[in-house]
Amino acid sequence: MTLRAVNLGLPKSGTTTLAKALRLSGMVVADHRLRGRNTKDPSKKGRYVADLLYRAYFDTGDPAALMPEVTAISEMSMMHKDRCAWPQTDFALIRAIRAHHPGVKFLASRRESFAMSQSMLAWSNLGTDRLPTGAVPGLPAGFGETSKERERWIDGHYGNLREWFAGDPDFLEFDIADPEAPNRISAFLGVDLPWWGTANANPLRRTS
Repeated sequence: MTLRAVNLGLPKSGTTTLAKALRLSGMVVADHRLRGRNTKDPSKKGRYVADLLYRAYFDTGDPAALMPEVTAISEMSMMHKDRCAWPQTDFALIRAIRAHHPGVKFLASRRESFAMSQSMLAWSNLGTDRLPTGAVPGLPAGFGETSKERERWIDGHYGNLREWFAGDPDFLEFDIADPEAPNRISAFLGVDLPWWGTANANPLRRTS
């Protein structure tokens, strides 16, 4: 199979909602990690999408070579212990995806920057520990503990995508809160979305 859709949005931007919507449209969706339904190879179950993308990229040139059954990726970043990878910020890898999968569509899910920052803060230790201590592209270790720093990083990422894909018909940035988001995505990908809602919501909402 070939990749049809790749989301370059950051975590907590609606990536799980997008994953469910694309899955119910008939796509095989990799979301953060591979699940059993994503692969026939049991040794890959539970592997991080980011890890597989980079291993395949450096071994073969095609970032999706180790995920042949997958047709869409909704979330690809990884922060686990001392390992940190953010393929959605790596334009060399993005170019390689496009070169090996002609016609692939790139999405950028997002929310208002403050809302996304607060969602990161409220999700496990993402905003309080992993982002401030990780070596994240655009957010070096020691930065990311405050909402202002996270918002600047968020805005910088989407600004980079807009500049990189300026005028490109194969790129769509959308706000997950936009009522027209599912219609825009459906038209962009040429698929019907039978479901749209809220998946993987924060169990606790924190405002500070």
